[in-house]
Amino acid sequence: MIPEPPILLRRSVAWSLVLALMALVALVIVVAWAHGKAPDLRRGAALYAQHCASCHGARLEGQPDWQTAGADGVLPAPPHDETGHTWHHDDAMLTDYIRRGGQAVLDDMGVAMTSGMPGFGEVLSEGDIAAILAFIKSQWPPRIRAIQAERSGG
Repeated sequence: MIPEPPILLRRSVAWSLVLALMALVALVIVVAWAHGKAPDLRRGAALYAQHCASCHGARLEGQPDWQTAGADGVLPAPPHDETGHTWHHDDAMLTDYIRRGGQAVLDDMGVAMTSGMPGFGEVLSEGDIAAILAFIKSQWPPRIRAIQAERSGG
C-alpha cells in the first residue's frame, strides 16, 4: 500500500491546479476578446476605405503639405498615422469631430481655423465611428496607442 502524502502537499497540489485552471480561463477570455475585436477592425478598415481614405489616404498618410492652409484657408486632410496629430486627441473629441464635422467642433472650442472635414453623423452610426477609430488606432505603434489611451481616460 502506498502511503498518503502529507496534507500540506495535497493542498499545495490542489492550489497549483486551481491556479493553473484560473490561468487557462484568463487565457481563453483574452483570446476570445481579441478574436471578437478582429471583426471590428476589419469592419473599421472597410468603413475607413469607403469614407475616409479619399482624403486621409489609403495608408492613413494624409494629404501633402497638410500643415499648410490652401488659398481658401482650409488645411488639407492630416494623416491618421503616427506622423499626424490624431493621436493627440481623446476618443470623445475624435468621435465628435467625425460625427459633427471639423468646423462645428472647432467653432465650439473657439479655435480660429477653417476645417474641411465634413460631418458623418447622418452616414455613420456610433458603432461605425468606433470601428473606424479602432482601425486607425490599430495602425499606431504601441507607445502612441498608450499615450492616446491615457488621454482618453483609459
